[in-house]
Amino acid sequence: MTIQIYNTLTREKETFIPIQENKVGIYVCGPTVYNYIHIGNARPAIVFDTVRRYFEYKGYEVNYVLNFTDVDDKIIATANELGEDMSVVTNRFIDAYLEDVKALGVKEATHHPRVTETMEEIIDFVKGLINKDVAYEVEGDVYFKPRAFDEYGKLSDQSIDELRSGARIKIGENKEDPLDFALWKKAKQGEVAWDSPWGKGRPGWHIECSAMAKKYLGETIDIHAGGQDLAFPHHENEIAQSESLNEKPFAHYWMHNGYMNIDDEKMSKSLENFVLARDLIDSHQPSVIRFFMLSVHYRNPINFTDQLLAGAKNSYDRIKTAYTNLAHRKESSLDLAGNDEHWLEKSAGFKKDFEAAMNDDFNTANAISVLFDVTREANLYLESKQTSTKVIQSFQESILLFLDVLGIEMEEGEEILAEEVEALIQERTAARKNKDFARADEIREELTEKNILLEDTVQGIRWRRG
Repeated sequence: MTIQIYNTLTREKETFIPIQENKVGIYVCGPTVYNYIHIGNARPAIVFDTVRRYFEYKGYEVNYVLNFTDVDDKIIATANELGEDMSVVTNRFIDAYLEDVKALGVKEATHHPRVTETMEEIIDFVKGLINKDVAYEVEGDVYFKPRAFDEYGKLSDQSIDELRSGARIKIGENKEDPLDFALWKKAKQGEVAWDSPWGKGRPGWHIECSAMAKKYLGETIDIHAGGQDLAFPHHENEIAQSESLNEKPFAHYWMHNGYMNIDDEKMSKSLENFVLARDLIDSHQPSVIRFFMLSVHYRNPINFTDQLLAGAKNSYDRIKTAYTNLAHRKESSLDLAGNDEHWLEKSAGFKKDFEAAMNDDFNTANAISVLFDVTREANLYLESKQTSTKVIQSFQESILLFLDVLGIEMEEGEEILAEEVEALIQERTAARKNKDFARADEIREELTEKNILLEDTVQGIRWRRG
């Protein structure tokens, strides 16, 4: 089965064909590091890490590049406000980003380029655009001319005249056309700057990613990815710059994840309704957060509420409980059982269903549905009087494999041994005999929290794992 990707550029699903056989180059636009990331920033980190993991699962060698914008107006403002050097600020928030996304199961990128470490390539790129007469210099600023690129607007599906109607020239800009955008900005007094053929200054935002993608992935890359909010103008401008200079397609496939909403309202710093990723990680299991993020297809908006996150935890716990029950039943299972083939065929079918979901534009929501199918069938199998070690192992392997591809860790809770259960049951029996019902209820609640269910029967107290 081939992998199908919804390509924002063509607005349809396409069969993925790599530039090089069994290799894939992916460029993901990373954060501007002037603060801690919010959960909206965490979504693309999780989504495209999962894309990377699935390619690796399918046998591809993945060159995964995620950049850091470490020079920007907001960074300069933050450094001035704190009275710190810009590099101190950016290093702090790069470290914080890596710490946060690692907690969420995100693998470290093959390359994490920084703008400040790619200045030579950026300047060379701008020089090349000037030489091709698609960019021009005015008093130390350099601008790109979108009208010089015939296909400008193809990613966002907008005509250049429509775009021009909303464009304005700000005070202090010397553009020839309101649509023109900055490739190089002349340094302001006291501002961090680099030497260039046009005087001291720093790069514009859009040129950074074009230069870094070319440096680490070449003139044409397989997949360029990022949040939906980056499609215009950032990615549109990247295409114009890169294809004007290199005279070949910049990226074959463009992937964009949907917006994050908070309580059905678009998350926005201006509305002050954003949630920092690290605050969420401190208060919830990281695997539950990732499970929640992947429970919705990446192109759809995702709504964050405490109730939905609690629902994700319940779903995640169901899968963990099924796995734990399989592990305990495995201890008393036999090497052979009469109906192995029936259940083993079911297990093999789960893998096909999981791959079919992921091959269909990385549909993690449907892939998680397959995990629930495994859980349901495993629970049904465990009702059998006689179970097979081989079948139980196949269920366990399916659960672990699918979770691993999705980057969701099987976080083990505190295990309670049979001897501990029996001791607590005896203590509860004694408490009830002594009319200490409060303690008896405490013990029942303690066991319930550990997923141990008690049943009072005529023959006495029986217990089972939930």
